[in-house]
Amino acid sequence: MLNKRNSSRRKMVLPVKFSVDKVTHLAHTVDITSRGALLGALRTQLQPGTIITLQRGANKADFRVQWIRRLGSNELQAGIESLAPLQDKFWGLNLADDPPAKKDLQTFLTLLSNRSKSVI
Repeated sequence: MLNKRNSSRRKMVLPVKFSVDKVTHLAHTVDITSRGALLGALRTQLQPGTIITLQRGANKADFRVQWIRRLGSNELQAGIESLAPLQDKFWGLNLADDPPAKKDLQTFLTLLSNRSKSVI
């Protein structure tokens, strides 16, 4: 059975640093959520369950590696999940799951659709 995501993903490539065993590595995000990220350009071996410290600018947070995907002989991707709620501005932007403008648009389209059905 597939796990349903608790938060929506946003495609966003952001440079990050991560530390594991007191060694710092470079990577980038592929997509981000309010709870985690998909990291790309990983050149170091990681295992699911490994705890890493991710740094984005001056912000740092601990994450658990949930899964690993090998893209080539020298590159991995990893799905990571935050061990604690992320600061609102950890990624540097608002990641509200359902921005008010999107809700307003959905409401408008629903009203418009209902109105056109009643006219017919």
